[in-house]
Amino acid sequence: MKYVKQPFSFFAILAIVALACNLPGGAIPTSQPEVLPTQPAPATATAEAPAEPPTDVPTAAPVVTHVSMPPTNVSDGSWIYDVESSGTAPEKRAPYGDSYDINRLERPFLQDMTYVSDLDIVTFSVTQDETWFYVSIRLIGNDPNNSLGINYGVELDTDHDGFGDYVIWAQPPYLNTWETANVKVYMDKNHNSAGLSSDQSDAPFQSDGYETLLFNGGVGDADPDMAWVRANASSYATLQFAFKKSWSGTVFMLGVVADAGLKDVGKLDYVDRFTEEQAGSPVKDKKYYPLKELYAVDNTCQEAFGFNPQGYETKLCPRTPPTPGPGNQSGCTNPDQYHDMGSCQAAGCAWVLRPGVFTVAAYYCTNP
Repeated sequence: MKYVKQPFSFFAILAIVALACNLPGGAIPTSQPEVLPTQPAPATATAEAPAEPPTDVPTAAPVVTHVSMPPTNVSDGSWIYDVESSGTAPEKRAPYGDSYDINRLERPFLQDMTYVSDLDIVTFSVTQDETWFYVSIRLIGNDPNNSLGINYGVELDTDHDGFGDYVIWAQPPYLNTWETANVKVYMDKNHNSAGLSSDQSDAPFQSDGYETLLFNGGVGDADPDMAWVRANASSYATLQFAFKKSWSGTVFMLGVVADAGLKDVGKLDYVDRFTEEQAGSPVKDKKYYPLKELYAVDNTCQEAFGFNPQGYETKLCPRTPPTPGPGNQSGCTNPDQYHDMGSCQAAGCAWVLRPGVFTVAAYYCTNP
C-alpha cells in the first residue's frame, strides 16, 4: 500500500518555528545592558566643634611720661590735730567733734557704729619746697588699703570764703612710692561745693560739688605731674600727698578728709545733702544718735596758709595760744616737734589742754 506525503506537515512545522522566533523575550540580546552612572553616596555629616568666642585683646595701660617727681624724703611740719575716736570706739560713739552745721565730721564708723581706725584722722601737716606742697595725714590705723576701699582727699579754698575751690582725691590701691595713677584733681567752677552758705547745713540741697576734672592721674593731662600720693611714708604720714605750687598757688585754706561712705566729690559738702536727722550722729548724747545715711567719713578743720586769717573764716582751725615768753627755765625747746604726752614731758615741756577748743583734739605740747 502506497502512502502519499502531505505537504501540510512541513508547512505547519515551519509556521510554528517562525512564531517561536517572534515571541517577546524569546531572543537573547547580544548587546551589553546600559550602565547608569553611579551616584556618590551622601557624605556623612560631621559635627563641627562650636566656634570659640573671640578673645578680647587686653588694652595696654596708657603710658605716662613724668618730668618732675616729688623727693623721697619730706620733712615734717607743724601738726594740726583732729578729734579721734579710738578711746570711745568700744562704746560705739565719738567723744565729740562732730559739728554738723559747720561741716566738721567725726564719723569713722560704719552705719552700725563699728569703728574703722583706718578712717580716723589724728593729725595732718603741710610743708613745702620751691616746687611742691606736701600734705601728711596720720591715721589711728595703719592700713590705707583697707578692704572698704577708702578714699582720701585734700580740699583747697583759695579765696578762703568757706567754699572749696579744688579737691585732690586719691583712691586705692596705695603704694609706698609716689604715684599719680589713682589721683584726680577736681574744681568747683560754679561755687556750690558748700551749698548756699558755708557756715551751716543747707540740706536738703542739690548741687554738683566739685564738678570739673582737672587732672586724671597724668593720662592726657597737660601737666602729668600735678598731684601725687603715697602710703606709709613715715610714722606720722600714713598717707602723704604732693601737689605742684604752679597750679595751686601759695595762698589757701586746707583741710583733709577720709571717706569710705559716699565717696563722691560731686556731692560735697555732704552736710548739704542730708538734714542732721537723716544723717544721724556719732555722739551718744545727741538727739539723732546713731549714724544713719551719712557714715564712714572723717574730715578736719581747715588751716590757713600764705595769709593771716582774721579768725572768723568759716571752717578755720582754732588758734593756739601764744607760747610763753622769757622765764621758761624748764629746758623745753621747740615743743611743736612733740606730738604725744610721753615725748613732750620727757623734753621738759607741758602737755596741756587747749583752752576753748571743741573741734580739734584737746591736748598739745607747749612751754610750761
